[in-house]
Amino acid sequence: MQMAVVIATVFAAICFAGAIYGFVSLGDIADPAQRADGRGFVWFWTFLGGVALALALLGTWLLKTDKAGGNG
Repeated sequence: MQMAVVIATVFAAICFAGAIYGFVSLGDIADPAQRADGRGFVWFWTFLGGVALALALLGTWLLKTDKAGGNG
């Protein structure tokens, strides 16, 4: 479970880094249709990062509650 938390955290960081880079780069796109497509792509990576972060937090919570129950 600890490895899953680490992998989810790293994946979330990569997704958020890509999303931030995408948001910063949107100003360089002149075509409105391409900008809209790019914005959708960036929001998709933001969503993936959020899901990975939520799974990492859930895994952390599960690890803490399992140890508190005397099973860890």
